[in-house]
Amino acid sequence: MNQEIIDSARGARAPLPGPLPPAATARQRGELDGRGGGPLSEPELPADEARRAILGPRAGGLVVLVILLTLSFGRPLYDLAQLSLHNGLYSHILLIPCISLYLAWLKKRELALGTGPAAAGSRGNCQAGSLTHRWWPTALMLSVGFIPLAGYWLGVSSGWRPQTVDYLALMTLSYICLLLGGCFALFGAATLRTLAFPATFLFFTVPFPDFVYRRIEDFLQQGSAEAAYWFLKLSGTPVFRQGTELQLPGFGLEVAPECSGIHSSLVLLITSLLAGHLLLRSRWTKAVLALAVIPLGIVRNGLRIFTLGQLCIHVNPAMINSDLHRRGGPLFFAISLAPLFFLLLYFRKLEHQQERGTVKRGTVKRGAWSDGSTL
Repeated sequence: MNQEIIDSARGARAPLPGPLPPAATARQRGELDGRGGGPLSEPELPADEARRAILGPRAGGLVVLVILLTLSFGRPLYDLAQLSLHNGLYSHILLIPCISLYLAWLKKRELALGTGPAAAGSRGNCQAGSLTHRWWPTALMLSVGFIPLAGYWLGVSSGWRPQTVDYLALMTLSYICLLLGGCFALFGAATLRTLAFPATFLFFTVPFPDFVYRRIEDFLQQGSAEAAYWFLKLSGTPVFRQGTELQLPGFGLEVAPECSGIHSSLVLLITSLLAGHLLLRSRWTKAVLALAVIPLGIVRNGLRIFTLGQLCIHVNPAMINSDLHRRGGPLFFAISLAPLFFLLLYFRKLEHQQERGTVKRGTVKRGAWSDGSTL
């Protein structure tokens, strides 16, 4: 009797399943790894290979675009290079494209994939909203690029004879906008958003139009005269100011437009933007670091004028023609880097403290008991 019960239990046991067919095995494997693609799923490419596969053809298109635009703007670009080589104010222009390329290279692993029209078409993404999102930045940048060209030719045909810097400002602005419009068409808005700073940094190659240059120069000239006046007053030196002229004991000193410090202030601004982009994370700390250049440049130039005035009073009035006056700009520029450096260190320390506080708060929130009570 017992043997019959044992035999009946063995017969009721479900038979072991045989090996799964290849299709079922592939289907279950896909369900287990989360893809769910079935036997026809293709293996995913590594990130670097996928990036090269998508960005490679578009990089070739970018090279063709750059060559065509450079040939079309050959004469203005040559004149721009000559301006950079012979005008100290624009000596930085030839370095800007190299710096932008380096900054873009640093972002190569963060580039968004599949945002351009080619990738969107391969995915069958033909919705009207998606097309609008992809192409409106292209249309905007191309329009902004053609407007300076149209304005220049209309002005010239009407008898306008622009100065060299005005002509180069229009042509360079048009070149950069057309280049960025082509980049939007090739790579898409998400990729250009990742490269926003390197792309925007290219606009430092555009020289100041004459009216913009005069306004900036006048502002810095007046500010430097005011700063020098207060340095002299605080030192107890008798001084009378009328506009940009400072009357000191025994001689008069005028803050000429050439003494406005516009070149060193521009270089200081570029330095602060690069330092903020590479070393800071918060937008407000980057903005404050860049805006600090304005008072810092004025105070630096006022200190330079104050130093020359004291040397003329206490040493020799001929010091106004000394090398300190004519070639002392780099020295005072280096002095102005010190407060900018300390401000940068302060902001980095502040951001580090905020990050540590965020991590601590996150740790406390995670450290809760299973019944809902906190530590």
